[in-house]
Amino acid sequence: MFEALTARFFRPGVMALVLVGSFARGDAGPFSDVDLLCVMEGDASQHPEAGSHLIDGCLVVVSCVTLEQLEAAFVRPEMAVQMIAGLRSARILMDPQGIFAAVQARARAFVWDTEMQTRANAYAAAEMVGWIEEVHKALAGLHNRDVGRLLNARFGLSWGLSRVMQVQRGVLLSGDNGFYAEVAAAVGDISNWNHLRRTAFGIEGQDGLAPDLCTQVRAGLQLYMETAVLLSDILPPDSAALVDATVTLIRTNLASL
Repeated sequence: MFEALTARFFRPGVMALVLVGSFARGDAGPFSDVDLLCVMEGDASQHPEAGSHLIDGCLVVVSCVTLEQLEAAFVRPEMAVQMIAGLRSARILMDPQGIFAAVQARARAFVWDTEMQTRANAYAAAEMVGWIEEVHKALAGLHNRDVGRLLNARFGLSWGLSRVMQVQRGVLLSGDNGFYAEVAAAVGDISNWNHLRRTAFGIEGQDGLAPDLCTQVRAGLQLYMETAVLLSDILPPDSAALVDATVTLIRTNLASL
């Protein structure tokens, strides 16, 4: 199968074609898609067949990336956490100049060092400020029972805050499906942060019932406060002032909503 895919998708302008995801890791199941990554010479959008295809009953997803974009994974923490593990486990299908092999060797030798942690802390601080808007939407949504605001807030106060901790803790995801469990393990499976996060995501409790939307959003607001505590040592003064004011706003109003 992979020989046929290589023949179809490796063409002029493609410097390397690699298999990533579950088939590269060897844990593909009956519903897994085939993820192909094309390393392009120029514009990553140039491949005419980038996108999704149904081939012999299997979903094949072709993504394109430039060498410069791959290089960014080694200096930008928000990209490193998403890409490094995938680069490590990728299976090379075609790489005539050894370009991807060199990138993969760097990924396998990658170490999350002090410089990367400093950048991750800065990213997390900026994101905590950025998600303040979702806190205001959550409070307004709870006050007015506005489903639209509640849904928007729920995303930021679950996925958004999880992403903050993923980057700040340097969690190199094994794959997209590992996001929930691997971030949970990095923070602490039995921590209060993860207890609140579970509710914010709407995962059922011990009674087998999923929390309703308002309960999820309330948990998300508490999750923001808990995240602020966990990150208090890395927030610069200007970010800390905004985050602290937001925590006070939540604490003052949540009980009455």
